[in-house]
Amino acid sequence: MSNSELDIAFYEAVERVNSSTEAFPADFLLRLYAYYKKATNNYDKPSSRRPIINAFKMNALLQTQNISPEEAKTAYTELVNSYFESK
Repeated sequence: MSNSELDIAFYEAVERVNSSTEAFPADFLLRLYAYYKKATNNYDKPSSRRPIINAFKMNALLQTQNISPEEAKTAYTELVNSYFESK
């Protein structure tokens, strides 16, 4: 898959999640969060008002520290597609 095809697939997956009205499981959301941040090179610290949420987010981010942004886009897209296909 070329970079432009990967970007298109990634942003379609992001839109699919953003336009969904269902409540997603917390572990799914944490993985999406970490892959999205890595894929978009967003290294801002988590900013929830609840410290426990920030701790979970930081843990998820640490689990993606050794993958490239391209790998994160692929993982995000595959995770979203797998989730919606299982419905």
